[in-house]
Amino acid sequence: MLTNEVTKKSRNVILALLFLGWSLGNLDRYIMNYAVVSITGDLQLDASSTGIILSAFFLGYAIMQIPGGWLADKFGAKRILLLAVIMWSIFTGLTAIAWSLTAMIVIRFLFGIGEGGFQPASSKIIATIFPKEERGRAMSIMLTSGGIVSLIVPLLAAYLLGTIGWRMMFIIIGSIGAIIALLYWKYIQLPKAEIVEEAGTNHPTTKVNFKELLKTPLMWNLIIAYFCIYAVNWGLVSWIPTYLQKNRGLDLMSIGWAQTIPAITTIIGVYGSGFIIDKLPRGIEKVLGSISCAVIGILLYLMFTAKTVTLFIGYQTVVSIFIAFVITLLPVIVLKKLPSSITGSAMGIANTGGQLAGFVTPMAIGFMVDAFNGSFDAAFWMLIGFALICIVSIVTLNDQKGTLLKA
Repeated sequence: MLTNEVTKKSRNVILALLFLGWSLGNLDRYIMNYAVVSITGDLQLDASSTGIILSAFFLGYAIMQIPGGWLADKFGAKRILLLAVIMWSIFTGLTAIAWSLTAMIVIRFLFGIGEGGFQPASSKIIATIFPKEERGRAMSIMLTSGGIVSLIVPLLAAYLLGTIGWRMMFIIIGSIGAIIALLYWKYIQLPKAEIVEEAGTNHPTTKVNFKELLKTPLMWNLIIAYFCIYAVNWGLVSWIPTYLQKNRGLDLMSIGWAQTIPAITTIIGVYGSGFIIDKLPRGIEKVLGSISCAVIGILLYLMFTAKTVTLFIGYQTVVSIFIAFVITLLPVIVLKKLPSSITGSAMGIANTGGQLAGFVTPMAIGFMVDAFNGSFDAAFWMLIGFALICIVSIVTLNDQKGTLLKA
């Protein structure tokens, strides 16, 4: 079945449903960064334990990336999508009953396992039903869910935590997942044979061995780049609420209002990036990606040395635009440079790097903050180092190797 045999209306309906699912997944991840302030108080946890809780999800999520992508390629993206939503909704609800640090870690880890198959499966669906020239736009729309949710979450979290508490909040979020799973089962209809004919060829793409994919230099550059940019992203997202509360003296509601500004720029940055990337001449995307990483490193330094909260938020607002561009660029490279028949596996492999960063970075920052008596300076220097490594991985990215995988 060719992409052009899927009607535009059907593609847009499926994209809207995928956007809804990504929004729910982002909601749980972002809201935990605020809920953890209340959770650590109830469970009497220190910064190191807080970091472990924030990282537990990402360990499960990272572990499931490659199996989730392979399963989507093997058994169909819709099945894995449904399984992911059902499983993560169950464990989101179970977060409400956590009674100890150990229980919270186990539940969040299993939640990550559940959600881990969602991104590879949904990325495969995009590559299956959208022509190449529209995949950047489709992916950017998907990724804007993170920005939109990060805009809503600060104020929503402050209200819910102050009224119904974190336990009831997670029960409600888990219930929403059940509704989304029902919508997926009923309305996501894919071609029976998820094989897409690549533009410029007269035959479908050839199946590629999983080991061959791992041997491709392009994939390893992407893994490193994913790890570095998501280390910066999740390092900031996970700890900025705590940092602003403990080191800058803001309350939760003030933090919520302050974080709406970077959230708006993230939405604009991600959405605009997809359209820009689709129109860039070949090779220019690497130049812009490398420059973006360099600017990120500079802005991170300016953030933690800022004399006022206003300056801190200002630098965070600008850095969010450049992070948005790189985060959009990397999955689009996968969608455009590799055959659709292996998009699930390729996205799973690349995104493993990003989710490992989500596991390592929040926990590492927690240990650093304890080791340096509450100072975040060492943590910011670590994030700057990741931005520099990301420059190298993008500059040396050779997409010519990726084309060798095509029939």
